[in-house]
Amino acid sequence: MSVMGVQAAADPEPGAQDPHTGEPQPSPRRPAQTTRPLVNENDEKPPPLPQPRRIVPRVQLLVSNRGCSARVVTVSPGPLIRVEGQPVSIRCDVNEYSGPREQDFEWMTSREASGARMKIISTFDASYSHSSLSKRVASGDISVVRLEDNEVELKIAEAKALDAGLYWCQTPSTDSVISGNYEAQVQLIVIPNTLSVSPQTPPQEAAEGSDLTLSCNVTRALTQPTFLSVTWSLKSGATSEEILTLGPQGGVATGAKFARRYADGGIRLVPGKNGLFELVISRVTTSDGGTYECNGTEWTHENGGKWIKIVENTKEMGTVKVIPTGQSLAVRATSSASPSSTSLLLSPSDALTLLCSVTADNLQALALEVTWLAGDRDIVTMERSGIVISNTSSSLERTGAGEYRLGVRGVSAEDGGDYTCRVRAFIDKGGKSAGGGGRWHMAAEKRSGPVTVKVSQIMPSYTLTLEPALNPQMTAEPTELACHVTNVTHLPPGGRLGVTWEHTSLPGEAPQTSHHIGSLDGSGNLLLGSMYTDRLRSGVMSLTKVQPNTFKLQIIRTQEIDMGQYSCSVSAWSVNSQGDMVKIAEYKSSPMTVRWDPKRPSLNVVAKRVREASVGGATFEMSCTLTTENLGEAGYSVLIQSQESLESNVRTIMTLSPDNVLQHGGATDPNRRDSLVLTKSGPAEFRFRLAGVQLSDRGFYWCDITAWTKQQAGQTWTRATSAESNKVRIDFQENGGSIIHPCLDLKVL
Repeated sequence: MSVMGVQAAADPEPGAQDPHTGEPQPSPRRPAQTTRPLVNENDEKPPPLPQPRRIVPRVQLLVSNRGCSARVVTVSPGPLIRVEGQPVSIRCDVNEYSGPREQDFEWMTSREASGARMKIISTFDASYSHSSLSKRVASGDISVVRLEDNEVELKIAEAKALDAGLYWCQTPSTDSVISGNYEAQVQLIVIPNTLSVSPQTPPQEAAEGSDLTLSCNVTRALTQPTFLSVTWSLKSGATSEEILTLGPQGGVATGAKFARRYADGGIRLVPGKNGLFELVISRVTTSDGGTYECNGTEWTHENGGKWIKIVENTKEMGTVKVIPTGQSLAVRATSSASPSSTSLLLSPSDALTLLCSVTADNLQALALEVTWLAGDRDIVTMERSGIVISNTSSSLERTGAGEYRLGVRGVSAEDGGDYTCRVRAFIDKGGKSAGGGGRWHMAAEKRSGPVTVKVSQIMPSYTLTLEPALNPQMTAEPTELACHVTNVTHLPPGGRLGVTWEHTSLPGEAPQTSHHIGSLDGSGNLLLGSMYTDRLRSGVMSLTKVQPNTFKLQIIRTQEIDMGQYSCSVSAWSVNSQGDMVKIAEYKSSPMTVRWDPKRPSLNVVAKRVREASVGGATFEMSCTLTTENLGEAGYSVLIQSQESLESNVRTIMTLSPDNVLQHGGATDPNRRDSLVLTKSGPAEFRFRLAGVQLSDRGFYWCDITAWTKQQAGQTWTRATSAESNKVRIDFQENGGSIIHPCLDLKVL
């Protein structure tokens, strides 16, 4: 028949058989109204007819949603094994049908395949249910939930033993042609709830680092092929973390927080017999404290490979408090000679022996790092691996569980002080770190009370004398001070002397301040004062030890800022038990004053004619000789200057720097520069020569000389003073003849 035909196919007669299966054929659903039985079984009178759901012209039934395919009704694969008192869900869907997109469903049940079917519930007929089930439907214990237009789910809130049997899902026909299956069947098996979860109560307290065993007995009566899983959880506050699950197939799954510990062996499962399961948590930490729960779940493996949870039971095992290591860790330091005393008196070169005792509730689970300290200084450490880090004169050994012995040979006064034993307790977290080593957690750190060690000793004694070897009388002269040490007594064997130099400004200067120049320690190391670092490093100042008991301070060029009071402090040094040089005594000399009457430096320059230029083309030469006062070693710069008349502008002919760099002035004709010469002809003399004089060279010539000094080599020049010489005149006529005479006025700048 054509799908678009006007005449609809005739409905099959009630009770007609399917031509393919021979089974009773369901009545087709008429689109104009909802079909239902005329008489409900076991009812005394028929229920009222429902209102029509929709009015649809019969011709629309010929329009197929799925083409000409046969209708297919399917239900959840069975048999379905469920537990009494637990919820049951059975899904049913229809495909390859014609008619409206939304399909209706009817559910029926029977204890046996050949028994009478009992109506359960329908999606379109509220009175469809058998009277024996109507109360359960009304209460919601039995319901049908539409999941899609073509899919529903039959739900039983609490399964009963009587619910076991066969279940049929039927779909009233909306097809134009009866084809395919209109119902599907599945078996439901309801078994008693025999799942039993019986946990053993764990200890209320567990020491940090110890192992915790969580035992739980999970059983059920095996009447059907069901399977068990066991889950342990830790509840802390409002949050619960899953630790480990032994699945129904024997697989193990861990919570995210515990995955690393399980992989490292810190959590392990110990299967027992007769339903006993044990979970062992190794090396517990404080984060493992809380309330533990055990969950047992019964599963069924349905056709299609799907695992279905059919019942579960969770029991609280108990609350465990993890006692931190720090609460029980105790450290005690004592002397081997007097265990009850907290002080010890020794003589120089004696041996020192101290004991460190460590106790803890979980001592066997701890790896200890033990360190002995003198004051705040570490002297020897035994790492948790047993390796000892020490100098040659100290030893540390483990004499028993939690017992450690410190030994120091040949003590000196420097070894006196408070000795304490510091213990760091570590717990192995298991597994390997990123570097390949173990993974450790420092659980606690404790320090013992002090043991006071005193070493009797006679202090060294000596006399100091500070005297000048070179005493400056003016600026830039050298200074040398000698600090002599005499009458040395009680200096320990191997002892040495060191010195510290100090400078204080002169009295009356405001403010009067003291500065550390530098020092030599017992090992001969030079320690520089901040204000004198540059001068000491450059060699302008030096600190030396010229004899075993004499120290010197030298200043090559003494400046006015160096005037003041100087003192030397000599210290005695001894070698302690750790092999270090330590200061044991120090004495300071009386101050010595270094000062002079500072005078301003002066400079005088005299110019003289050396060669006379009597005619044009002749050579003119003059010398400039200088004399100084209150000026030490210096360098000089020279300017040769001239002017046509005493009122005219001054011109610079040539310059010579203190580093002997020669330059020509801007007034010099570049073509005549080879005719000009300026040289240093002696320690205090400079000469200027002009060859081939011309009429334009007539005028006055003189030297302008500046004295420069340096504090030390490598530094820049500093101007000290300057002066101009008298003026020498060049004057000749074009036809010959010359007049040369000096001007006697002298300017000093």
